[in-house]
Amino acid sequence: QVQLVESGGGLVQPGGSLRLSCAASKSIFSIYFMGWYRQAPGKQREFVARITSSGSTDYADSVKDRFTISRDNPKNTVWLQMNSLKPEDTAVYYCTNLHRWGQGTQVTVSS
Repeated sequence: QVQLVESGGGLVQPGGSLRLSCAASKSIFSIYFMGWYRQAPGKQREFVARITSSGSTDYADSVKDRFTISRDNPKNTVWLQMNSLKPEDTAVYYCTNLHRWGQGTQVTVSS
């Protein structure tokens, strides 16, 4: 089973940017779905973005045009570039292939 480890979270001011990384313990070349979900305090976990093995992407409406998901198969890594961050983006962000989940990384957007 692949292990997923997220990093790159932190505290950022509104309008700022962060790039999250998801490092996989083995090759993601053949993994069709790699994605990011998030969970804010008191709320259910929600879909953020996904990328398929062919490079097709999809985003939640709330992050479209602000977030970009990408994958580097040789490096077994998936990224989430987050721009124009808003306080409502504050959450724990999780990387997943829908079978395994990482431990999450905290993103806090606050002035």
